[in-house]
Amino acid sequence: MSLLREFKKICKDLNINPKKKLGQNFLIDSFVYDSVIDAASINKDDNVLEVGPGLGILTEYLAERAKNVLAVELDKEIFLYLKEKFIDNQNIHILNENILDFSFDYFRSQDYKIVANLPYHITSCFLRKFLSNENSPVSMTLMLQKEVAQRIVASDKKESKLSISVKFYADAKIIRYVDRDSFWPVPKVDSAIIHIKKLKNSLLLDKEDIKKFFRLVKFGFINKRKMLKNNLAAAFRKDTGYIENILIKNNLNPKIRAQDLYIDNWLLFLKIFREELE
Repeated sequence: MSLLREFKKICKDLNINPKKKLGQNFLIDSFVYDSVIDAASINKDDNVLEVGPGLGILTEYLAERAKNVLAVELDKEIFLYLKEKFIDNQNIHILNENILDFSFDYFRSQDYKIVANLPYHITSCFLRKFLSNENSPVSMTLMLQKEVAQRIVASDKKESKLSISVKFYADAKIIRYVDRDSFWPVPKVDSAIIHIKKLKNSLLLDKEDIKKFFRLVKFGFINKRKMLKNNLAAAFRKDTGYIENILIKNNLNPKIRAQDLYIDNWLLFLKIFREELE
């Protein structure tokens, strides 16, 4: 039986209708499941946090390879189905919760990896929560909207607050693109599998400097169409000429925009504007 027929039968038997507001588009392509598993590099010592397990196909694959799998499912009906389905699996634990309310106490000092088919509307909040926490995952293998994945790995004058935020904490790369027809119901957008690996040193900044860093990036992108010097001048209440001289002194075009800057540029500006960010 194909995954599409299997999923439709399960949903019919349980009287479950995929909910658009929860981003319930079930992956029905077995080759894509293999791609996710390969990208996640799961082994027998790994603890895995799975987000959005759906009807549990990926959960089974993960449990075959991992030490433990904690699957977080928001939908109560699907949660009850998964609890029954995996009742005899000792290394699978199902949690009925919004992942944005997830407590890091579940892992405490343990390393863990995230594998997720995320509802696309929570991507930014999810990344901020799990990248910025002291107990952040070793890696994340995520199914994201194609355009969002491209924004995360962007470079060459296409940077954004999202891409800089991710790169501050981690290295990210797109593994492969996934056509919308690989899901049921078929979404309106294509997807991508992205692998995000945590940087070991988090750039060696203390908590206060991290706050300042992101405040600076926010100021820089506050109006994407404006030149960086105008955005920073307005934020710091400085004359544009003052900011322009700083850019020129550091071999940057005075007409540069925030999207043109790399993370090293932002770290340099953090040193320069540290006092203004108090």
